[in-house]
Amino acid sequence: MTPGRHIILSILTVLAALPFLAAGCINPFAPGELEGDPIADLLGDPSTIEGFYTRFQKAYELRDTSLYGPLIHPEFTFTFRDYERNVDVTWSRSEEMNSTYNMFSRSYDISLRWNNIIDQFEVDTDGNSGLESMLVIRRFNLTVVVSPSEPPFRSDGSASFLLTRPDENANWRLVSWRDESDI
Repeated sequence: MTPGRHIILSILTVLAALPFLAAGCINPFAPGELEGDPIADLLGDPSTIEGFYTRFQKAYELRDTSLYGPLIHPEFTFTFRDYERNVDVTWSRSEEMNSTYNMFSRSYDISLRWNNIIDQFEVDTDGNSGLESMLVIRRFNLTVVVSPSEPPFRSDGSASFLLTRPDENANWRLVSWRDESDI
C-alpha cells in the first residue's frame, strides 16, 4: 500500500468513526439546557399575578428574604387591625423586612396556602403613565411552627394586596398589604 493511500484510508476510517465517537460523548446524567426559565417554573414568575403569589408563597416556605425582598415595593405599607386598642397599625418596608426576617429565622417550618381570589380589579394610579396597579383580595392559610415541641401558630383570613409595576413586562411588586386575618 502506498503512503498516500494509507493516509486517505486513515482519514476515511476516522471520518466513518466520528459519529460513533461523538455519540459516546453524550452523558445522559448531564442533559442539555432546558428551555424557558427554570427558576420561574419552580418559584413563580412575578411578572404575572399568579406567579407573584407563587413566589411569595415559596419565599415564606423556604424562609428566604432574598426571594421575598424583591417582591416588596420601596414605598410598601403593611396594615392590620389591633382590636384590643381598636386602631389600625401600619408599618413601612424596613419594618416589614425586619419582621419577616425575624419570623423566617426563628421558625422551624412555615406553610402558606393561597386560596380563592375574592376580588381583583385594576386601580387607577392618578394618571401615572404606564404604571399598572392591581388590587387583589385573596384568602390564605398560614401555619408557622416555631418548634416541633410547641403547637403551631395558625392564621386564616384574607389579604388585600395592592400590586404595581411600571409596565406589562416588569415584575409585580407589593405596595400595600392590608391583613384581614382571623387570628
